[in-house]
Amino acid sequence: MKVAILLALCFFSVNAIAASNAITEMLTLYQTEGAHDFTADGVESLWNKKIRSAADGSERSCATCHHSDLKLQGTHFKTGKIIEPMAFSVNSERYQETKKIKKWFLRNCKWTWGRECTAQEKGNFLTYLKSQ
Repeated sequence: MKVAILLALCFFSVNAIAASNAITEMLTLYQTEGAHDFTADGVESLWNKKIRSAADGSERSCATCHHSDLKLQGTHFKTGKIIEPMAFSVNSERYQETKKIKKWFLRNCKWTWGRECTAQEKGNFLTYLKSQ
């Protein structure tokens, strides 16, 4: 039993380190794009802010699919598919690959905000998600 617990702790530690490295890499990239002084302040209100879609008039927010409590599962707006929690503390695995982070920011910012997020916004969002 102790060996199983130790192995599980090692696995989660490796995942958290990989995720932390990917986040650091992304924040560094955003700084080269002109962003600076990333902060989680105010991001919760942006996460829940409703935006009217120009495409269909529906109201959207990050919380529409990902939930306002980032430690809980969300549900995809159209398909109903379960979306694993966004909080780093319960799902660091989601932040292990910079390619995936880039992909999801591009797709989700366009869907929610109707535009790509700025480097500053992405850095602030990542800082906020990591703090959860």
